Amino acid sequence: MSRTRSVAGSGQGIHRRSVLAATGAVALSAGVGYALRPSDSQAATATETTEAVAASSRRAPAAPLAPYTKGTTLASVATPRGSGYRRLGDGPGWQRVVRSDLAAPKSGRAGRRTALAAFVQLTDLHIIDAQHPLRLEYLRSADIHAWRPHEALTVQGAIALVERINALRGAPVTGAPLHFAMTTGDNTDNNAKSELEWFLKVMSGGRITPNSGDPRRYEGVQNSGLTQYWQPDAAVRDTDKQAGFPHLDGFLKAAVREVRSPGLNLPWYSTVGNHDSLPMGCYASHGDSYLTELAIGGKKLMDVSAAEAQRLQTLIKKARDPEGVRYEDFLKSHARAMRSVTPDESRAPFTPTEYLQAHLDPAYRSLGPAGHGYSSANLDAGTQYYAFRISDDVIGISLDTNDAGGHYEGSLGTAQMKWLERTLRENKDSHAVIFSHHTSKTMTNTRVDPARPQERRHTGEEVLALLGGHRNVLAWVNGHIHKNVITPHSPSGGGSFWEISTASHVDHPQLARVIELTDNKDGTVSLFTTLVESSAPHRTDFSDLSQTGLAALYRELSLNAPGANTTLGGDPGDRNTELVVNYRR
Repeated sequence: MSRTRSVAGSGQGIHRRSVLAATGAVALSAGVGYALRPSDSQAATATETTEAVAASSRRAPAAPLAPYTKGTTLASVATPRGSGYRRLGDGPGWQRVVRSDLAAPKSGRAGRRTALAAFVQLTDLHIIDAQHPLRLEYLRSADIHAWRPHEALTVQGAIALVERINALRGAPVTGAPLHFAMTTGDNTDNNAKSELEWFLKVMSGGRITPNSGDPRRYEGVQNSGLTQYWQPDAAVRDTDKQAGFPHLDGFLKAAVREVRSPGLNLPWYSTVGNHDSLPMGCYASHGDSYLTELAIGGKKLMDVSAAEAQRLQTLIKKARDPEGVRYEDFLKSHARAMRSVTPDESRAPFTPTEYLQAHLDPAYRSLGPAGHGYSSANLDAGTQYYAFRISDDVIGISLDTNDAGGHYEGSLGTAQMKWLERTLRENKDSHAVIFSHHTSKTMTNTRVDPARPQERRHTGEEVLALLGGHRNVLAWVNGHIHKNVITPHSPSGGGSFWEISTASHVDHPQLARVIELTDNKDGTVSLFTTLVESSAPHRTDFSDLSQTGLAALYRELSLNAPGANTTLGGDPGDRNTELVVNYRR
């Protein structure tokens, strides 16, 4: 039986008003997840009472709980066939691997364990406005993977992932109801308002037209006639067709056609990534009027020489232009080479404040919670981090690891570090799961936050040390690297925990992850990780350009994307696992 806290039994930090307001949700489900508003963040004083908002989890089944593996990668995995342009088909599932790096698994634990929590992590959806004027597709002349042939289908692919999560009737090991879903950043790709609207509708439900600019047709690199891009509808013998990519009449018309998302059928929370914070995921350029006007304007650069592309890509990778000053100069120098497109104000970049406001919009509340973790306290303080109660024994903490000074790697400011320390200390009797976008190894960017010029920035090593000082931390769940990697940590502070990094849903193999926490009743906790694919069929049909057919094609095109990293699925010990850890609280 899932050991989830009823609202009436909520403990430290839960405001009585919210408890009374939430009691109606208890009768609907065996589990309740409710947000602990960040009242002790910079938005409020340390003495202010913490607010809570209730959101019921999925209804528990009437029958005894049983493991539910249908639709997971335990049952089957899309498997490549042949050579050249490879087709996908049904393949054997990935077996579960027991990892004892941090604690020895004790015999008989399966009969003793009780469920603490179960949830789904989605990460790096990268919802893309593929016609956006500021996209960096032209870097492909120097780096073949800088543009991917499937980028026009991110919405269809994400909807299919939502459909898969909705079809999971319980957790794969315990059968417990799923409490919530968490996105761990890079929900959008280009920091564009169009992408943010599409993401929120994917998650909360609604009709989406994944098109910007001319409402009648696609305008972008895939009907440009340029042979360095896949021209699916045209007879052009482009480089991708030479590698086996198909000719698909009607592809672009289908790609921008209206689709419908059912929205998640359980509460969902949101964590912010660098592509959600910064234009192009790397430039601190919200105050740059030229780049903003170009984003919504009627000109788009599609082609530059390999040498010029290489120079720009080097500036980005080596963080030599964090504010986009040289990027602006680059674009101005190529003004005459830009092609005409239809202007569209929906392509404007969104600020952190607008990101919060969009999440708080009642139109996107769906099953809640209101704000999907964010609150008016975040708006008042200008922060994007918060804590929430997952279950009776577990607290969740969502961090903002982005550096507003620019560049795609991350860090934490001192105020957030102090808030994290305080939140863990005040909830020392609860297990803690940390959520962020960046991994510990990619938090190396300590540029000054322009809004807090006197504040020091802290690296991933410092965050590891802080977490290691709190023995209630079980896991740090993140994304960013687009790869399945699970890393044990035993810092000097005495605590030990698992860092769980999950592959993206934009690059193959396009996965999400179910995570279950169980108390083994022997001084250890097991974290079970189970990967899931979208609901799209493994086999594609090139004549099927329906919403489902495009979602299947999205997966197959990502497999065949030239230059794609073939190791992103990780090793067996990074996929479906049982992660054992000692706990001492």
